[in-house]
Amino acid sequence: MSRGFRIAAATGLHKGDRPYQQDQVLLIEHPRVKGCVLGLVADGMGGRSGGRKASDQVLMTAKQLFTRFSPAIDDMHDLLRRIVNDSHTVIKLTALSSESEPHSTVAAFLVNPNGECVWIHAGDSRIYHFQRGRMVLRTRDHSYVQALVDRGELTDDEANIHPQGNILIGCLGMTTSPPPIDTHHIARLKPGDLLMACSDGLWHYFSPEEMGAVLHEQSPRSAVELLVEEARTRAIGTGDNISIAVLKFESLPREPKNAGEPSQH
Repeated sequence: MSRGFRIAAATGLHKGDRPYQQDQVLLIEHPRVKGCVLGLVADGMGGRSGGRKASDQVLMTAKQLFTRFSPAIDDMHDLLRRIVNDSHTVIKLTALSSESEPHSTVAAFLVNPNGECVWIHAGDSRIYHFQRGRMVLRTRDHSYVQALVDRGELTDDEANIHPQGNILIGCLGMTTSPPPIDTHHIARLKPGDLLMACSDGLWHYFSPEEMGAVLHEQSPRSAVELLVEEARTRAIGTGDNISIAVLKFESLPREPKNAGEPSQH
C-alpha cells in the first residue's frame, strides 16, 4: 500500500548501574505485511532471575501473537490486549513454579501500513507521541505517585523525586488484581510524528521538551545513543536498566523532475 511517509527506527538497551539486565525491548516489522510494525518495552521486576523471566515472557508472547496477526482483518486493540493478558497469565504461572515473584511492565505500540496506530501500557514504562519535537500525549503511569499527581497532591516535578516513586499499583504478574489496560488510538500518523516507548530508567532523567528536541533533530539511532548516554551521566552511578524503542515518520523524498521537462507554474 502506498504511504505518505517512510519509517525510521531504532532501539536501545543498557543495564545502567544495576548488576543485571531485566528490561527487554522489541521493534519488529510483520513477517508478511510490509509497514506493519510492533514496538514494545518490558521492565521486569522480581530479582535477577524473576524480573528477566517476566520481561522475556512478554517479548515471547508478543512475537508469537504478532506473527499470527492479520492486519487486514484482525482488530489492533484485541492483539495488544491479548499480549498483556496472555503475558500476565504466563508470568503468574512462572511464579507458581519458582521461588521468585516475577512482575513486568509493558508499553507497546502497533502501527498498520496505512498509518493507523494503537498503543497499550501497564505499569510505569511509557509511550510518548511527539509531532515535530512537541509532545502530543504520553501514557499515565500506574504508580503510587501518579495517583497523587492525579489527585492534585503532587506536581510532576515532585513526583519525579518522590522516595516512593518506584511503587506500582498495576503491572503484569500481580496475584491480587489483573493488569490495568489503558489503550489509545491514533487514526492516522503523518510525517513529523514520532513514537517512543521507554522504561523509567530513561524517562526519569528528562523533561518531555528535552526528549522531543533530541528526537526531532537527530536520526532515531543518534537520538537513542544520545539519550541513553545522557541518562547514564545524569544518573551519577545510580541508574536503572534502560530500554527504548523509537519509530519516526518522515516525509517521502520528492521525485526529481525529468531533465528537459518544462516547469509548471
